[in-house]
Amino acid sequence: MTLRPTVRVAMWSGPRNISTAMMRSWENRPDTDVVDEPFYAAYLASTGLDHPAREEVIASQPTDPDEVVRRLRDEGSAPVQYAKHMTHHILRDWPLDWVTDFRNILLIRDPEEVVASYVRSREACEPEDIGLLQQVRLLDALPEDPPIIDAGDFLRDPEGHLRWMCDWLGVDFTDRMLSWPAGPRQSDGVWAPYWYGAVVRSTGFEPWRARQVELNEHDAAVALACRRAYDTLWSRRVVL
Repeated sequence: MTLRPTVRVAMWSGPRNISTAMMRSWENRPDTDVVDEPFYAAYLASTGLDHPAREEVIASQPTDPDEVVRRLRDEGSAPVQYAKHMTHHILRDWPLDWVTDFRNILLIRDPEEVVASYVRSREACEPEDIGLLQQVRLLDALPEDPPIIDAGDFLRDPEGHLRWMCDWLGVDFTDRMLSWPAGPRQSDGVWAPYWYGAVVRSTGFEPWRARQVELNEHDAAVALACRRAYDTLWSRRVVL
């Protein structure tokens, strides 16, 4: 019997998106192992940034980005490996030649909504913190355009988008991806208590709703600095 190779999915998002709910969706498949933000420790160790649970994060993962790539490429035997990546965790001087070994998908969200959510958890943010600028860099590094999924579109039709992604990846869709049991997971990063409260309580994707966003001058400037990147990505998004 010939074993089929593992389908290794790299889902690239910024923070304060539906990325953790998406990870729950894929983890609820019987054939999928998930990896939660594997470059977080390397990012913190390289930048010196002070994030919640910084030392716990650094102790929990490799801090060498090459070792992270090796594990993503070589470890795991499940039919599907789903890696939830934060694009801003990949620093500008780190090479991107390895990403072509994976099935890359970009997950985007309107920058005003991202910033508004981000500053509710942290005091402030800068354009480099929300991932959109880095998503354009990743887009430019790939030889072919990857699928780009907009969170607003997705929440209007989760099943349609999940079926589309499964078809693109060559794996069977299962309705187990549409709901999951509430609670934490062993696969969650050690930072989960600081960021995953809403997802831990969730049992499925929240229905889309219009959001009223109010930003101060600084935060509005951050969102504006990322608007062109978002518009570039949005124009290439998957439209069902």
